Amino acid sequence: MFQIFGFFGSILGYLLWGLFYIFQNFGVSIIFFTIIVKFIIFPFSIKQQKSMASTSRLQKKQKEIREKYANNKQKANEEMQKLYEKEGVSPAGGCLTSIVPMFIMLGIFYSVAYPLTNTLHINSDIVTNAINFINSIPGFSVSSGAVMGSGATYQEIALVKSLAESRDLIGQLFTQGNDAANVQMFVNGFNFAGFNLLTTPSSEGFLSVYILVPVLCFVSSVGAQIVTMKINGNMQNQQGCMKFVMYLLPLFSAWIAYSVPAAVGFYWICSSLFSLVQSIVMGKFYGPTALIAKGEAQHVALLEQQEALVEYNYAPVSFESKKKNKKK
Repeated sequence: MFQIFGFFGSILGYLLWGLFYIFQNFGVSIIFFTIIVKFIIFPFSIKQQKSMASTSRLQKKQKEIREKYANNKQKANEEMQKLYEKEGVSPAGGCLTSIVPMFIMLGIFYSVAYPLTNTLHINSDIVTNAINFINSIPGFSVSSGAVMGSGATYQEIALVKSLAESRDLIGQLFTQGNDAANVQMFVNGFNFAGFNLLTTPSSEGFLSVYILVPVLCFVSSVGAQIVTMKINGNMQNQQGCMKFVMYLLPLFSAWIAYSVPAAVGFYWICSSLFSLVQSIVMGKFYGPTALIAKGEAQHVALLEQQEALVEYNYAPVSFESKKKNKKK
């Protein structure tokens, strides 16, 4: 499974590297990278939004069916199915459209988390040897920048940080083709808006400005969820354990963002903010209110067509028309 995500990450890494080559800054590259990918998956997002909004606008009718057939689950299911068929809504309609963006988004994460193998496309054996070499030097430890030891997800970013602190090692560790020149250019591009995206917030402490990275990661993630649920009319249904889950995942993301290099947290912030903007835009055109108004307009147009057809069928036939019909 992780190999599939790594494959997507490797493909998207070409885009990230192209943007970095243009802007020479990893932060700016991530911003434009996220925008471009959002445009790529926008058609899937629209289908998912339509499915969510269509299901949301049926909540009142679903509730009435459940209350009416509270003691007959089979009848309730049958009536639910009839409702879905009548309204042209599929309960599982958003599943497929959410799977493709999920794979792409995880691919994006893998291209950001593995900048040397997936973005610069350096041979993984060379990167592994570089990590082992750095770890063998007193005072340098790539694993100290990771969360889960020697096989950690964020070791490559930590390696880039180590190389930024000791640039003389770049030429010794990367000897194939343009690898050394690309790595040298890469380690120069992680300063963004006064932040070093290679810095781990936990290493700077709670009073450091880097605490903004996990805080903004949490706030942007929760904000995006709340706005999306309000747009789709699901906010009132978030009670008890559902509300807990809504805050649990952003809290977990914030903890990860606090424990790993700021580049990962910055990507999550950008992704959440652009998702927020995307939800607002799609809500204007594909929210429950918009879909209800569109459905009512279509219903009125259909009635007008039917009335016009009835009037045409029962309209009096002129004498000339009757005369022509008789000749035929």
